[in-house]
Amino acid sequence: MTQRFALGLQYDGRDWLGWQSQPERRTIQDCLEDALSRFADEPIRVVAAGRTDAGVHAIGQIVHFDSAAVRTPYSWLRGVNSLLPPSISTSWVQPVAPEFHARYSALARTYHYVLYVNPVRSAHAAGRIGWCYQSLRIASMQEAARALLGEHDFSAFRSAQCQAKNPVRTLHALEILEKGGFILMTLRANAFLHHMVRNIVGCLIRVGAQKESIEWIQVVLEGRDRSRAAPTFMADGLYLGHIEYPASFPLPESPSLEIAFPSLYTAP
Repeated sequence: MTQRFALGLQYDGRDWLGWQSQPERRTIQDCLEDALSRFADEPIRVVAAGRTDAGVHAIGQIVHFDSAAVRTPYSWLRGVNSLLPPSISTSWVQPVAPEFHARYSALARTYHYVLYVNPVRSAHAAGRIGWCYQSLRIASMQEAARALLGEHDFSAFRSAQCQAKNPVRTLHALEILEKGGFILMTLRANAFLHHMVRNIVGCLIRVGAQKESIEWIQVVLEGRDRSRAAPTFMADGLYLGHIEYPASFPLPESPSLEIAFPSLYTAP
């Protein structure tokens, strides 16, 4: 008898060409499916809540898979982790109802962008944190961000390769906080378009650096023209944080961003 499982996943995206399986390229999906298949002694395919790009990280990715293997959740967790490389780790595994779908059952997704603001880049944070050498006006970024809240056509903030049929998304929250020498941007939406978060971050940085006015964000949004927005910002500081599902699918809490950046939560 086949059972459906949900699995929580963390990964450091620096070593990987993104989530989605690709011909002749080793991806996070390929690595996870190989570990699950070896442990279950049967072919296993997974479906993820979000398809992160090359260099993008995750602390709360959710996937589902079906298996006839008889294993306890603890056995799945320990066994699969023993077959994964250090940069990928499962946080939990549990049985779920057959109608659960990691992507289509999701109600909302949260991404974090961690930005280091300093004239000199950090060698220790390379690949893990975005970098801006200019000082930024946080208040201007926060004010500009308010124009993006709610339901909008986000065509100006999606990549040319975006395959979504509908560019309308609902951005529930966009928080911008300064913590020590870092800026933490947290975006929560029902779903995101390809490169949407990185394009929003790039535009907000231009406003914060006083290269564009606060009102410019509204103009870009309403223009629905990608060429009028800022270039796509680097993937380094982007983290898939949390996926929300209906209460009928009770899943464990995702780890917080503190697991990757404890200093952000201890700095005065």
